[in-house]
Amino acid sequence: MFDFEALSQAIPNQTVLCVGDLMLDEFVYGDVSRVSPEAPAPVIAVQRSETNVGGAGNVARNIASLGARCIFAGLVGEDEAGAKLKADLARESLVEAVLVSDPSRPTTRKVRFVSEHFSTHMLRADWEQAVPASTDVEQRLIDAILPLVPRADIVLLSDYAKGVLTARVIRNIIDAARKHGKRVIVDPKSANFAIYRGATLLTPNRKEFAEATRSRADTDQNIAEAAQDAMYLADCEAMLVTQSEHGMTLVVRGGEAIHVPALPVKVRDVSGAGDTVVAVLALTLAAQADWETALRMANAAAAVAVGKKGTATVTPAELRRKILPHASLAAEEKIVPAGGDLAVHLVEWRRQGLRIGFTNGCFDILHPGHVKVLTAARGACDRLIVGLNSDASVKRLKGEGRPVQDERARAEVLAALEAVDLVAIFAEDTPIDLITRVRPSVLVKGGDYTREQVVGHEIVEATGGEVVLVDILPGHSTTSLVGRARGGKA
Repeated sequence: MFDFEALSQAIPNQTVLCVGDLMLDEFVYGDVSRVSPEAPAPVIAVQRSETNVGGAGNVARNIASLGARCIFAGLVGEDEAGAKLKADLARESLVEAVLVSDPSRPTTRKVRFVSEHFSTHMLRADWEQAVPASTDVEQRLIDAILPLVPRADIVLLSDYAKGVLTARVIRNIIDAARKHGKRVIVDPKSANFAIYRGATLLTPNRKEFAEATRSRADTDQNIAEAAQDAMYLADCEAMLVTQSEHGMTLVVRGGEAIHVPALPVKVRDVSGAGDTVVAVLALTLAAQADWETALRMANAAAAVAVGKKGTATVTPAELRRKILPHASLAAEEKIVPAGGDLAVHLVEWRRQGLRIGFTNGCFDILHPGHVKVLTAARGACDRLIVGLNSDASVKRLKGEGRPVQDERARAEVLAALEAVDLVAIFAEDTPIDLITRVRPSVLVKGGDYTREQVVGHEIVEATGGEVVLVDILPGHSTTSLVGRARGGKA
């Protein structure tokens, strides 16, 4: 469970040291117009092109896009592509670029030809020299990077196997980070995870993980079992295996695996999505978020990135909308009357593997305290159901004169909130029957309750769910608001 608003305020205070392979990404957009008689091969009618800072540089751009500072260290050649990358990074006010020049190699450049109409990649051409840096350049990298470690809150290694992150460079950085008490995240390329020994978190994709562990990695269980052995080999605390449209699986050493499904989104371009994932992981962990929070933030960020063309970055506003999405249904479609059918929603959400949350209350006059609880509740799940006391139920609980607003009005106000996915009205004094029907994965209440006082906690915990208590805002209560409005004492 996490408070997205608090986390989003903490992220801009973080500084990430990112080290890795810098490259120039160029996207040429057009469509096939005819077949060339020379090859024969398709002729692409070019409509436009654009360039972006790619590879580990895209990680740096994502960090800056989210409002945090990034110290970026990498390698460029003494050529036109290298000069452009230097100029582009210099324009990023939150990125401090420490670049080592190597005149013996070209700057890595990737040109992708993309269908403008279908967003389909048709061809990619690479200019690169994917060999380890020479001993001299390697030492220059180490000398440039190690003094930067104490200035960072967390260290991120983005390995594209283009020559920057040699075994010696990796060893020096991880050892220095551990000496200074800094956590290290590695987006690995080598199948030998042992070279990253001592890192905090490795984030291979499923193909990389399967090759490194010699496992099938085709189920969450297989991934969890293979990850425990891999983490022992790499002496790391956790491993995150990204699985494209199948979501992400996080395994903490000695703990249970946590899987989150990919959020439903129209995929336009997957280029650089992994860069966005590791950038968000680094920032959320640096801001002292727990593992599951970091996982869910990264998953949401990936969904934003793949919905854009080219090598994309993610903004705080975009991330917020994905974590707390705008209502996809009209307010009236999100209201289930007392005794109504919840199954149509629950079946589909469970089919998608979504985590269902539940909270409840009278919500007679909505105030900031309510909003905080609802926002925090939505941050703990993928879909939030709010149980709402009926008019008769409120009257029995609160006495004559309550509710101030009838149940339909209260339900419509709740349903209009972006944090709320469904409002279920119940006629009983407690929502125990509703909780039994919903079987939520997480049950949320305000911190003025204890876990034992939360109705339905036994039901939720018996099926492996959790009860989350959210700190309440002092000075906000419906009773006091009603008292002041009626001229009485709060």
